Amino acid sequence: MATALALITATGVASPFFFFGMASGHDIAFHMASWLDAAWQWKQGVFLPRWTEWANFGYGEPRFIFYPPLSWLFGAMLGTLIRWKDVGLVFYICIQTFAGLSAYALLRRISDARWGALFGSVCFAMNPYALTIIYMRSDFAELLAIAFFPLLFLATLRLCGILADESTKFGSILCFAITFSAIWLSNAPAAVIATYSVSMVIGFTALQQRSLSVVGKGGAGILLGFGLAAFYMVPAVYEQRWVNIGGALQGGLAPAKNFLYTKTADSEHDFFNRIASNVAVVLVAWAIFGAAMAWRARKKADVGSERMGVLPAVTMLLTGATLLMLPITGWFWRYLPELKFVQFPWRWMSVVALCGVMCVAVTAKGKLKLVWLLVVTLAAGGSGAYLGNNTWWDIEDMPSLQTAVQEGTGFEGTDEYDPKGDDRTDLPQKHPHAKFVRTAGERREEGTVAIDTWTAEYRALRASTAQAARVAVRLVDYPAWRVTVDGKPIAVEHAPGTAQMIVPVPAGQSRVEIRFTRTMDRTIGGFVSVLSACGSIGLLLWGGRKRIGT
Repeated sequence: MATALALITATGVASPFFFFGMASGHDIAFHMASWLDAAWQWKQGVFLPRWTEWANFGYGEPRFIFYPPLSWLFGAMLGTLIRWKDVGLVFYICIQTFAGLSAYALLRRISDARWGALFGSVCFAMNPYALTIIYMRSDFAELLAIAFFPLLFLATLRLCGILADESTKFGSILCFAITFSAIWLSNAPAAVIATYSVSMVIGFTALQQRSLSVVGKGGAGILLGFGLAAFYMVPAVYEQRWVNIGGALQGGLAPAKNFLYTKTADSEHDFFNRIASNVAVVLVAWAIFGAAMAWRARKKADVGSERMGVLPAVTMLLTGATLLMLPITGWFWRYLPELKFVQFPWRWMSVVALCGVMCVAVTAKGKLKLVWLLVVTLAAGGSGAYLGNNTWWDIEDMPSLQTAVQEGTGFEGTDEYDPKGDDRTDLPQKHPHAKFVRTAGERREEGTVAIDTWTAEYRALRASTAQAARVAVRLVDYPAWRVTVDGKPIAVEHAPGTAQMIVPVPAGQSRVEIRFTRTMDRTIGGFVSVLSACGSIGLLLWGGRKRIGT
């Protein structure tokens, strides 16, 4: 029943796409391009791509090192099974179906009636912030991460002892860590929000219970989650020094310019911020009304009941998430670690939505059923109509990107993933894979360059010239690239103002090989993930045997 209801809801949310095409949100080209590039590299035998071959119009960028892998791997997988033009639609339906089931897993533990859990799961799958992402932002990765939020909160409540947990102590820590790592492997801004959210709940519960053991278990779960995701996180953190990561906060992307109803000199930026702010007001009003009804119901119920025991933590989290969308919390955005990389304070709507549907689930009974049906219909239906009327519908996003990859022209790069020393806007367009270049006033005979192999992570070419020369390659330099000429490592040069790779070659025939190597940080990250996974399995099996023995 829950699965069917979640699927119907997800299909209903995406139903306008059947008639109008894809909603072309802010990030749609970024995600679709990533799916295409990853699928392209699978054909080359690269299962977990690290270099994005077609970014920067074929010069590439290390996008896949910094952007969490689950969403672009899932999109690439869908593209290998169905038509590319249908991938976005199917992606939304799959993820929102999962979001509904994830919410049901949490809500059935806190709702007196199955109907309340089912209704709450529908509310979560079609909450106004999810609709904002689907219709206006096209941030597939954030939507995927948010789908895990109910499971993470369920694991957190069990870890804190607010909800009963029949598993072993380590089992509850492992369940938390797996979900926590899944969010970090889906979307970094959502993961930062999740990290601060569970930290608030753990800290609040520890103070409530006057127990440091809650902090210990919560800290262990967070550390294990980081360990499981280390194969992505270690390189993503370490290699930030190799790229212009500050680009993620340039222009209108800084938190100070994205608090609710903030005005700037950019009218287009303010137009979207106003839309997001309006949706946030609807969600906050929904959640506050739900919390008020839940506290009213708690007074009539057994205050010590497990289901009502979640309300203090939910109320605290709702209050914190709401305040973090307002300018009065600017100090926290400036100084708390990594919080600024959330970029948009209104992203905390994801937590507000979860708190709201939890309050719906515990109060959707009796006469309040009809009240909630009316509230949800107005909030979700009104938000959907409002967002749908303000979005841009387009059926050419995916076909144009497909053509760009098939023809070898590539697609636009990303500021924050541009290697240090490179200005991607100055890279010469329509550049061949490799060609000889000369300095001003230099005279020499032209040679020939032949391409033997050209893949995402390995390029081999032959240069023939009567005198020492320089070969400009359609590739930006990055510390992971290793270049050899006739088997000997060499230091590459760069074009003025960019990091375009220029390889010096001697007179005669030369073989140039350019290989994307595994750096030490990637090796360490992979080792930590394997060690964390193997250690977790061992401790889980040991704990199971111990329980059987007793």
